[in-house]
Amino acid sequence: MSTQRREDASNITAVILDYGQVLVRCPTRSEFGRMADMFNVSFETFYHLWEASRDSYDRGDLTPQQYWLKLAEQTNTAINSEQIETLRQVEIEIWCHTYPDMLDWLKHLHAAGFKTALLSNMPLDLVQYVQANCQWMENFAFKTFSAEVRLVKPDPAIYEHTLRGLGVAAADALFVDDRETNIQAARALGIRALQFRSIAELRKDLESVGFPILPEITEPASTLSDAVPADSAKRAGEEIKLQL
Repeated sequence: MSTQRREDASNITAVILDYGQVLVRCPTRSEFGRMADMFNVSFETFYHLWEASRDSYDRGDLTPQQYWLKLAEQTNTAINSEQIETLRQVEIEIWCHTYPDMLDWLKHLHAAGFKTALLSNMPLDLVQYVQANCQWMENFAFKTFSAEVRLVKPDPAIYEHTLRGLGVAAADALFVDDRETNIQAARALGIRALQFRSIAELRKDLESVGFPILPEITEPASTLSDAVPADSAKRAGEEIKLQL
């Protein structure tokens, strides 16, 4: 590897990480299906509606009751308050399957003195759960949750909020996210950004720029037969991306 490439990351003092599909795996079709069944629709139909409605919910424009009732209306389904509570709980459960190797990397970054931040489009239900129950969140020096700041990626303002919280310039930060649109928005602000596809590929990308701390790969790749692909899911024959 050339000296020039190894020097590329020499100025990086902060690492900003996404949550869904970076620190935790994507839910499976079966897990999404638990919610789809409550609306009496297929996974594909439910996922289309779920994916299309996330920005307003993640930004905090809708309460949980308003959000789930809106999906019920779109599927011509009647749901009661008990079912809404079940939906809220299921959505938390399916978005909490962590990648242990990524959490170890986060811990090592924190211990090495890098300023670390979480930047996630996340509804308030999940925000409250991870804040109260995930001890590994203590390895973040700063956390930006869309529902709290009322902004969602790829709005430039949410990246700027995170940079201010860390006290770093854009050029001194590395951002890791699974979605291309979020990566491009970060790069437009001058942030070094890498798209997450797998831990192995992230390690290669970090190596290529000479980043000093690399994630170890100790967990085998997921072999779940009904896993929704990490980059995308199928909707009516088209590829669509998860947004969390």
